Amino acid sequence: MRITIPDFCLVALVGASGSGKSTFARRHFKPTEVISSDACRGMVEDDETSLDATADAFALLHVIAETRLKRRKLVVIDATNVRQEDRAQFVRLAKKYHALAVAIVLNPGEHICYERNRARPDRQYGPHVVRNHMARLRRNIRRIGKEGFRYVHELGSVEEIDGVEIERSRLWTDARHESGPFDIIGDVHGCADELEALLVKLGYRVCWEGEERACTVIPPQGRRAVFVGDLVDRGPRTPDVLRLVHAMVASGAAFCVPGNHDVKLIRWLDGRNVKLTHGLAESAAQLEKESEDFRARMRSFLDGLVSHLWLDGGRLVVAHAGIREEMIGRSSGAVREFCLYGD
Repeated sequence: MRITIPDFCLVALVGASGSGKSTFARRHFKPTEVISSDACRGMVEDDETSLDATADAFALLHVIAETRLKRRKLVVIDATNVRQEDRAQFVRLAKKYHALAVAIVLNPGEHICYERNRARPDRQYGPHVVRNHMARLRRNIRRIGKEGFRYVHELGSVEEIDGVEIERSRLWTDARHESGPFDIIGDVHGCADELEALLVKLGYRVCWEGEERACTVIPPQGRRAVFVGDLVDRGPRTPDVLRLVHAMVASGAAFCVPGNHDVKLIRWLDGRNVKLTHGLAESAAQLEKESEDFRARMRSFLDGLVSHLWLDGGRLVVAHAGIREEMIGRSSGAVREFCLYGD
């Protein structure tokens, strides 16, 4: 089994005492990424098993987690997290710093957890502790996915826990590996004539073919375009703008972020009740002449655009309306909203 997580996120390990969370954390994450409630007890009380130190230990844990998230560092919470109210605190913390929250549930079975604790001199809690942990977990394990976690992974046996592989992927806004030079093109607003003229002046070759008006754009050597959203509305050739930009993005000749007009067009394509103002009436009239397949493909294209792009080793950020520094390279509803509309 393979689990893929974003390289920037908050991971909450969930499981009863003895489920193997600390061993799992050591195997898959850097020591600096893991924040253990037991280790925090040790730091504040010199005793990792001191239940009297729990409140102070978790206060320290939260400070460390918050500081790492602020600095855009991955955080792994090594605690039981079997109570919904405990998990909710970490979901809120992730949301505050525009990080995705991931839950990994370790559930090897109550008997195994109990036997592991019994074999450890520092874990002589008695069977009731594991029993209570497991009871809490069973009550709400199916609801964890509705608590605000973007991804929930459950490992239901020792074999699954021992055999799992964890790989990390770049967050979709993180394109720092893509380097320029870039040609950054602002709001096109359905003006395909002007866009074609601009591209030709920049050295791009634009070709249209067939009745379906398939578009091919060949960029100058080493250069790519970055479209800053608002492709649609107002102008006379919105469908052709969409064809052209979609073809460039699909071929790797361009990147694109969405604008507020593009998002409103998606809502219209979905059949939602939107006012045909600010140029949307023109787009709607033009798109109604296109095939249903074309509208569906363009809707999927626009809906797949990410809020902003962090490019060129981190030296360049492109967003439609703007972005706050603390939002760069992160992902949340608040980040997307700000990138579309600003303050």
